[in-house]
Amino acid sequence: MYHPEISRRVAIQAGSVGLLGLGMNHLDPLAALAEAQVTAATAKNVIYIFLSGGLAQHESFDPKPDAPDDVRGEFKPIQTQTPGVLVSEHLPMLAQRSNKWALLRSLTHPYNEHSEGHHVMLTGRSDLPRGFSGSRPNPTDHPCIASMVSKVLPRRNNLPPAAVLPEKLVHVTGRTIPGQFAGAMGSENDPWFIEASRFRTSEYIHGAFPEYGFHRWEGPRNPEKYKFEAPRLELQHGMLKDRFQSRLNLLSGLDEQRRALDRAGRVEDFGRFRSEAAQLLTGEGVHQALDVHESDHTLQEKYGKNTFGWSLLMARQLVEAGVRMVQVNLGNDESWDTHENAFHNLKEYLLPPTDRALSALLDDLEERGMLDETLIVMAGEFGRTPRIFTFNGAKSGKPGRDHWGPVQSVFFAGGGIKGGNVVGASDRQGGYPAADPYTPEDMAATIYSALGLPETVAWYDKFKRPHQVYHGTPIRELL
Repeated sequence: MYHPEISRRVAIQAGSVGLLGLGMNHLDPLAALAEAQVTAATAKNVIYIFLSGGLAQHESFDPKPDAPDDVRGEFKPIQTQTPGVLVSEHLPMLAQRSNKWALLRSLTHPYNEHSEGHHVMLTGRSDLPRGFSGSRPNPTDHPCIASMVSKVLPRRNNLPPAAVLPEKLVHVTGRTIPGQFAGAMGSENDPWFIEASRFRTSEYIHGAFPEYGFHRWEGPRNPEKYKFEAPRLELQHGMLKDRFQSRLNLLSGLDEQRRALDRAGRVEDFGRFRSEAAQLLTGEGVHQALDVHESDHTLQEKYGKNTFGWSLLMARQLVEAGVRMVQVNLGNDESWDTHENAFHNLKEYLLPPTDRALSALLDDLEERGMLDETLIVMAGEFGRTPRIFTFNGAKSGKPGRDHWGPVQSVFFAGGGIKGGNVVGASDRQGGYPAADPYTPEDMAATIYSALGLPETVAWYDKFKRPHQVYHGTPIRELL
């Protein structure tokens, strides 16, 4: 009954893969298009860093030193290694590496609401889908970019093509943010969610900061149960002893399901999938990729021993192991939503660990010969308003910036990106594109193009209807 080289324990674990967040769709070679459809690619992998809440362009990659005080803000700009390119004083490590990255300073879309912005920037589609709800994901939502990659690219080394870490984007109220799932493509094409940073202990925790929970006006808190710990692909110790028979029954149930599906003509070889799942459980690569705490301690220090550093280190290890795209949520629950106390929060809690971890990722990939084949993109759901003001009801009494879809800065590196390059520009106050406006569709098209997907590629729904992958034009000036 079992594979001759696979133990009974692993066979039982294989039947439980779905409980670990690995749906059987990730083991289905028919879910991906043939490798022959992939044209000349500049990247083998993508790491999409998502800053939920909305990165302030003025305080990061598009400072306006000559603007009025209520636009300029408190931070000083510094010169990067690229002549004429300024960034925030709180990004000094990235400034030293500007030859490795490029900026798009003119990405625009029409939404100032979080859920709409998330959906747009995670799917690469500016039009809201039929039945869209900001309160929950719907099966009619557009597929996220990670699911698109998962659907149309072959998997490598028996690993899911796309993963999201260190947690789903969930608001403190409990609502799950739309746009991060497969939507109309079907839940079987959801990316692999790696829940490594489950921090919530009360309604007062706002966002996964590097080492703390966070309340916008009170500052950091340290939840009692907070820790960064990636799940292991194995059953807990003692499971076989205590629940051995139940797991055997589960396996028998899976076999019966296979036979039923075979009779229905819906699955060609369910047994093959179970064998491949077992191989995944026995493979060392995925275990090593997830276990960042066992990585070289000097390397961990370079990234930062916090959720930001460990998340980007895990992303590098996953793409090295064979995952095609990893979305990294640096901050949950709209952590970058700097409505109030913006300058203190950015200076103390957000920009320094991002600067450190992202710089370490660039160096690490380059040292391993992987930077040229790994595209890095970093964005949020929108930018922030040009003017600074103190919000009515702001409990900190300190100013910030509001939501702003008309313009944001997007960071690109590796994977064929021309370093030391700035594309597009915002106006003098950083409020609207002044040159070369681009859309989320163009950003997504740039990702697909770097991965070598032809512009004619399509995915097919359950009714065999074709759907375009591209809805924009690759930003050629970046490449």
